[in-house]
Amino acid sequence: MELSGSTAIVTGGCSGLGHATAIALREAGLNVALFDMNDEVGSTRVNELGAEHTLFCQVDVRDEKQVQSAIDEVKARFGDIHLCVNCAGIAPAKRLLDKEGNAAPLDAFQNTIDINLVGSFNVARLVAQAMASQPTQGEANERGLIINTASVAGYEGQIGQTAYAASKGGIIGLTLPMARDLAPLGIRVNTIAPGIMGTPMLLAMPDKVQDALVSNVQFPKRLGLPEEFGKLVKHMMDNAYLNGETIRLDGALRMPPK
Repeated sequence: MELSGSTAIVTGGCSGLGHATAIALREAGLNVALFDMNDEVGSTRVNELGAEHTLFCQVDVRDEKQVQSAIDEVKARFGDIHLCVNCAGIAPAKRLLDKEGNAAPLDAFQNTIDINLVGSFNVARLVAQAMASQPTQGEANERGLIINTASVAGYEGQIGQTAYAASKGGIIGLTLPMARDLAPLGIRVNTIAPGIMGTPMLLAMPDKVQDALVSNVQFPKRLGLPEEFGKLVKHMMDNAYLNGETIRLDGALRMPPK
């Protein structure tokens, strides 16, 4: 699928991996729509990335009406949608039982599942609906590509990560059946499962905390770079035979219990 001149939606596009992805896609010549809750930062990102080819939509990924309205706005502004990258998510940490033996609150677990898993599914299904009516392009007769973001925690959840690991494991589980559902329409689905990435939030942690995280990375012995996530997004778009796959981006990291 051609990168330059195509249009992408990036959820959580104003910070972290979403922001890095938006930068990579704009540099490759795509129109980019940022779906995010942070209206103030959204305006800044539009100016940074270029207002002519960037759109910000204030969106709660769990809200069907908000997502559909934003998709309609993207189509009205840029036309067909060729790529959707779901990066919106939260990463809370809470043990199943606290030190006093009290059970973790159910609403905290549900909120994580709703944002990370249900939100990704909600955006993906509505974007797929929009893509399905578009003309095909290229030798592979593609209509679009959906990339969801999981985590190595979806395979090796650590202590305190029951909600986060469950949400990311769910995204991994969605990948193949979603790809099979959409294959007859020429829409591919892939997932990226990043390890410990050098996002601003993680880089703000003390050096000793960062060093402890890096100690389990095999090679290269460092945090992952957000731009490496963006590079993988671009490769997935460029490589039409990559479908129904979850790719770990983690320097051969396998997470310990804590």
